[in-house]
Amino acid sequence: MKIYTKTGDDGTTGLQGNNRVLKSNPRIVAYGTVDEANASLGIALTYNLDTDLRQELIRIQKELFILGADLSNPTDGSVNRITEDMIENLEQKIDDFDTQLEPLSNFILPGGDITASHIHMTRTIVRRAESSTILASQTEKISENCIKYLNRLSDYLFVITRIINKRKGIKDVLWESQKR
Repeated sequence: MKIYTKTGDDGTTGLQGNNRVLKSNPRIVAYGTVDEANASLGIALTYNLDTDLRQELIRIQKELFILGADLSNPTDGSVNRITEDMIENLEQKIDDFDTQLEPLSNFILPGGDITASHIHMTRTIVRRAESSTILASQTEKISENCIKYLNRLSDYLFVITRIINKRKGIKDVLWESQKR
């Protein structure tokens, strides 16, 4: 089987169910951005990570693949491959990791260790994926679990960056207002 089909040469792509839409369709942009976040996590996984964090990020990659399937399958919105359990699991992991961190009273600047910095970048891609998914939901039925999951995932990735930096002995860089 060839990897190229030439069916997209006219600027369209196929959705599940043999529907063809423009590649600029908000649904396509949304799951393309989810795919970008997943690829970014793939790069982060090439860095030196503790085993528990590596397993966590691989689990997230698999869930992002599922989320992409939800977005590429136009239904009435009743199909929820992204489950409430997945969302609650992210919340539990955020809470668990947060207990290991100093409370924040300021914003922090993205950075620190190269791995944490890269995951900060992934977090911003996830935020864009969330915005794209919300945009798609204005004209098409999108599972609300997709939006909730992406919202929680950006928070989760933020906490992961702080955990990585803490484990490597790197302090958070606090943002401070530049008063004149």
